[in-house]
Amino acid sequence: MKTKQSTLFILFFFLLLTFYFSPELNATIRYVSKTGSSTPPYTSWATAADSIQKCINICENGDTIYVANGVYREQIIMIPGLSLIGVGMDSCIIDTRYLTTQLYTSVVVSENCLFKDFFLVVSNNKETGYGINVLNNSIITYCKIIKAGIAIWISGVNALIKNNHILESGDGIYFSNSSAMVKGNIITDCDYGIYLNTPYLFYEPIIDSNFIDTYGTAIRNSFGSKPTVRNNFIILRGRSSVGFSNSYSDTAKVYNNVVIAFDSLGEATGIYCTSVPHKVYNNLVFGKLKIGIGTTGIYPNLIELVNNAIVKPQYGINAGTQVNAHHNNVWNSQISYSGFTPDSTNTTVDPMIVNDDTTQGELDFHLQKFSPLIDAGDPTILDLDGTRSDIGLYGGPFGQRYIYQDLPPKPPVNLTALVDTGRILLRWNRNTEADTSHYNIFRSLNPDFTADSTTLIGSTTDTFFVDKLNQEYERLYYKITCVDRQGNQSNPSEEIAIVFSSINDYPITINDYYLYQNYPNPFNPTTKIGYRLKEDGYVKLYVYNIKGEVVDILVNQYQQGGYYEVEFNVGKGLQTVPQTLIASGIYIYQIMVRGRGDIPVFTDSKKMLFIK
Repeated sequence: MKTKQSTLFILFFFLLLTFYFSPELNATIRYVSKTGSSTPPYTSWATAADSIQKCINICENGDTIYVANGVYREQIIMIPGLSLIGVGMDSCIIDTRYLTTQLYTSVVVSENCLFKDFFLVVSNNKETGYGINVLNNSIITYCKIIKAGIAIWISGVNALIKNNHILESGDGIYFSNSSAMVKGNIITDCDYGIYLNTPYLFYEPIIDSNFIDTYGTAIRNSFGSKPTVRNNFIILRGRSSVGFSNSYSDTAKVYNNVVIAFDSLGEATGIYCTSVPHKVYNNLVFGKLKIGIGTTGIYPNLIELVNNAIVKPQYGINAGTQVNAHHNNVWNSQISYSGFTPDSTNTTVDPMIVNDDTTQGELDFHLQKFSPLIDAGDPTILDLDGTRSDIGLYGGPFGQRYIYQDLPPKPPVNLTALVDTGRILLRWNRNTEADTSHYNIFRSLNPDFTADSTTLIGSTTDTFFVDKLNQEYERLYYKITCVDRQGNQSNPSEEIAIVFSSINDYPITINDYYLYQNYPNPFNPTTKIGYRLKEDGYVKLYVYNIKGEVVDILVNQYQQGGYYEVEFNVGKGLQTVPQTLIASGIYIYQIMVRGRGDIPVFTDSKKMLFIK
């Protein structure tokens, strides 16, 4: 019993000492304001100090200072454990531009400090002076820093730089031997958004969820440390801009970032890696860059490019021959994969992004419900819901849970027409959505008409349609829509007008040799093939299989100029091959025309698909 009482006494004594000597429990709250009486110890707004540094000079570890609206033209040097809190980055201003001597650093944040809600104006340009120098275990949050050589310099470990706005500076945030977390900051118009210059391998800085808009390099890792760069949104505007550039880090992990370029940017690159260990997973690179993801060096196999989606750069992935690239998708690039031979897991398909067109509203890089990138990533990597990883921005363990939207296809584009005697041939580009089903064709006598059931004249799975006219018209107007397999219909294409009475007809009237696409296509058992002869001639029209063997001879005679149409009927039996030997597949039809003097004047061929 006595031993138990002694133990309780010692514990009580220890707690008493902790309470008495703890700086947090004995902390003082002080105030700074341009309207106070500046009477020490500045413990009320009425007696608030008129200078931030004057108030700091009487503080102790654990004290908190609140700073009112105003412009404070002074250098700030904090003491360890101090919390310095302004009333907001819009109106609580520290301005060091007009001090008598050029300062090296405007604000020095010591160990275990909080610096919050200030607006720093460092210099008159973005090449001189440092905004904030941050030491160990300190927090910088909700501050605005403008015009500094370096806006925030982190020279200590375990700092948190969060929700700040940095603009018009040389370097936005600069790491010097630090493993700090930089999260949720807005960095605009800086030569380097975030510059990691941490040579020691045991530092593991985290760059998370920042917005960087730059004409230079958004995030650059010089060498040494093991950074994790994830969930950042980067906009590139310079002709030589880079989203993420890495030189010689021990291991860089680059996850779930989006890099966008809105203009054509010369030599700009989305993500660039040298041949040291890199894990580049589930990123989206979008826009008119030179290279989406690029690698270089003598050990390309150390670089893992997995589950990335690249849209529109000139080169999608430009890498070394031994790069470890799999389960990526490149779309709408001039050259999808360069410098290496992609394996079958690397694809080139329409990712079916919710909205990748700024003219149609806010960009949205989530995948639509029937995107071919859903559950198509590396099978060893899981999404947050436990399913196989999606390819692209929101897949993988650092991605996002969301509901896939079932949206209509995009409107068909590049609608054109050829006017012929008694018929109009419409053509358009094929939609690239994976769930495309067919197209609806609409016609009206009136411009700006509504594409609905009253103007619908036909449907087709092809990208052409022949409208046979049963009377003469002065003018006609056409639109096309695309329908997916769920029945969702796109908005109409641009309207095309055909004015028959115009001297300069547009679309043009055919007055030449021409071989039309067969219709319907695919077909079973019959299809029609049309052609036009500019002048009289001897015509041969053959059908071949893919082996080059003649299947049927549809025309073999002299004909006068004009339009002709013949039927290819697999069910009636063919001239050269028994009907039973005709298999489903692609067939080729070819026309050859010889004019006067038995001179060849025209030849052409097209493909058609027979399905049993």
